[in-house]
Amino acid sequence: MRANYLFTSESVAEGHPDKVCDRISDEIVDLVYREAAKTGVNPWGVRIACETLATTNRVVIAGEVRLPPSLMKKGKDGKDVINPSKFKAAARRAIKDIGYEQEGFHWKTAKIDVLLHSQSADIAQGVDNAADQQGDEGAGDQGIMFGYACKETPDLMPAPIYYSHKILQLLAAARKKGDGDVARLGPDAKSQVTVRYIDGKPAEVTSIVLSTQHLDESWDSSKVRAVVEPYIREALGELPIATDCNWYINPTGKFVIGGPDGDAGLTGRKIIVDTYGGAAPHGGGAFSGKDTTKVDRSAAYAARYLAKNVVAAGLADRCTIQLSYAIGVAQPLSIYVDLHGTGKSVTEDQVEAAIRKNMDLSPTGIRRHLDLNKPIYAKTSAYGHFGRKAGRDGSFSWERTDLVKALKEAVKLREAA
Repeated sequence: MRANYLFTSESVAEGHPDKVCDRISDEIVDLVYREAAKTGVNPWGVRIACETLATTNRVVIAGEVRLPPSLMKKGKDGKDVINPSKFKAAARRAIKDIGYEQEGFHWKTAKIDVLLHSQSADIAQGVDNAADQQGDEGAGDQGIMFGYACKETPDLMPAPIYYSHKILQLLAAARKKGDGDVARLGPDAKSQVTVRYIDGKPAEVTSIVLSTQHLDESWDSSKVRAVVEPYIREALGELPIATDCNWYINPTGKFVIGGPDGDAGLTGRKIIVDTYGGAAPHGGGAFSGKDTTKVDRSAAYAARYLAKNVVAAGLADRCTIQLSYAIGVAQPLSIYVDLHGTGKSVTEDQVEAAIRKNMDLSPTGIRRHLDLNKPIYAKTSAYGHFGRKAGRDGSFSWERTDLVKALKEAVKLREAA
């Protein structure tokens, strides 16, 4: 492990075209869970895999679902078909909340197509039949998922992605308040932070990149920097900015046309932004638009939860966890732990055994342990799925550190044996 190096991560704002699509897809997930609860449908039966495409004044929502009756209607042949009205309304509310009211992309005028269809029977039987055979739901797909935690920030996240997110969060909050020049910023933005590590710890910021949409065509890079620099410095907090730090604020100049009007967006194209900014591996599957039988989402949340609790328990300064699954099989095929040489008198084997003892990592077990069958996903769609505060509504439950005591005790028992 290198002691002295530079590392960079980027983030994108909620108005980035891909994030607009992630938001709409997760609003659809929340809508389905909300309607299920409202109409007395068992939330364990919710199934959705929703993809969104956005371009100039156009949104296309596609994918497969198993819906509660309140989201269906009778077709011309008398059979139940998907009712698009609530899905369109959810998409418009999301676009409005993000802040798009420009000629090329407006929440009122954008044409929205809903092309959802029933879930594949082959996929459904892989998940549902496994419950009959094994007592637990099978995984909704094969794949590998990673979780990571480290002691670089208060939320146990890598510093570069943590601060990249924070810059954009502060700017979005200020933009929506509507005070002064910052209210003339647009929803579309990207940030990038390079951190110098000394002795393996974040020491200073050596470069800052921010490209943000602005609604005033007369603004140049200097004007944008004058508006955003106070928020950048506030976001970086106690992490020093190097005296020779390179600032690249709207380096190409004017950035007025943004969002899906400037570049098409798709669900699931910002998976490194969603996780650890490249500081840890990623299994490859996107999160947004998926219910939690899809282990791309739920098992990635579980892996983060476990890694964070390992670090919070003081068992290591860094922890990477990999889980792997096969479609229709409930329990993970493998659990792998890497403490990166930072273990505190504990081995990876001991941590793996402690994890197996304290959490059922089947899709059913994860959903139950983290209480995931809820409409809590729209707020995950921007500024990262990890390093966030657990909410009273059950959101970000995977950020809790309530497994610390149990993991410590399990490791002690293993040592004693």
